[in-house]
Amino acid sequence: MPAPPPAQIGQSFAEIDTPALVLDLDAFERNLVAMAAYTQAHGVRLRPHAKTHKSPDIALLQIAHGAVGQCCQKVSEAEILVAGGVGDVLVTNEIVGPAKLDRLAKLARNARIGLCVDHPEGVREAAEAAARHDVMLDVMVELDIGGRRCGVAVGEAVRIAEAVARSNSLRFSGIQAYHGSAQHMRSIDERSEAIERAGLLARNAVERLAQAGLNCEYVSGAGTGTYELESQSGIWNEIQAGSYIFMDADYARNRQADGTPFRAFEHALFVLAGVMSKPVPDRAIVDAGHKAAAVDSGMPMPFQRDGVIYTKPSDEHGVLTGDPIALPHRGDRILLIPGHCDPTVNLHDWYVGVRGLHGPDAHVETLWPVAGRGALT
Repeated sequence: MPAPPPAQIGQSFAEIDTPALVLDLDAFERNLVAMAAYTQAHGVRLRPHAKTHKSPDIALLQIAHGAVGQCCQKVSEAEILVAGGVGDVLVTNEIVGPAKLDRLAKLARNARIGLCVDHPEGVREAAEAAARHDVMLDVMVELDIGGRRCGVAVGEAVRIAEAVARSNSLRFSGIQAYHGSAQHMRSIDERSEAIERAGLLARNAVERLAQAGLNCEYVSGAGTGTYELESQSGIWNEIQAGSYIFMDADYARNRQADGTPFRAFEHALFVLAGVMSKPVPDRAIVDAGHKAAAVDSGMPMPFQRDGVIYTKPSDEHGVLTGDPIALPHRGDRILLIPGHCDPTVNLHDWYVGVRGLHGPDAHVETLWPVAGRGALT
């Protein structure tokens, strides 16, 4: 059972308890519109990644803005999305074992469900689960396009796709071609080179599949760091970006062609922290540590606080250092941009949606549960 929310609808921004996961609704909505407009203009499908937000409420807003459905990484995430009204879910991961595959197959009674495979045994197991529940599962063969994680080489991908096509309970829908490590290559030249190499592999796979008599309906992949490159390549036709709705400090370190920070989307997600101690003039202690903000991709970044640095988090504490004049005082609150939005969201039970966040009339307009928090299976 989730903990009570740190605020109530209608309260002022000043009344939100800390620490809290705060969503700037105005920036969030502009991000929704911007990505929807971009993908529509470039003729590619948008299938946002729910591992970022873990929320059917947000998923349905993305679909209302033109997304074809959602993708996720875990069967439990798919279960939460379908229960929340999402009718098209792709699990962009390999699912192993009858227990998980049975759960996934049951979802196909109420929604269009897909998964990825990169091994002949994965095809057999998925086909058996679909047959047990008298459903059809969409299957994408995962291609290793440079990430060196899951996925296979082109020749093996074709052989696996042929096995999918022979099944009576599986439908071959295309290839999963996601280059995760390219998302955070800092220069546009590095990202472009990585996606160009990935595109050559993906194009070769599509051509080899056609020679084998298989139509590759979708080439799916891309993320917030490279979506422009994939969508303009003529190869990818489905984009799986997730973090664009929130942005985080790590994505802000990416650079555009002119060397300026990546600014296609706005920072919309924050951890609101309270200053609980200021023992000396050049150090303030906030109530947001490891249990409030993930630091795997770097420390949270104080928002619009030049000269203030967040450092040395422990379980329940974070240390602010820097210019004593710029540091907040005991009892003040500060907005922190998460270093990595996805795992930060997973630390909280609620989104506190604030309208007019940076204005004098900032108030709580909505509360959304992080329904997929802890969905690991």
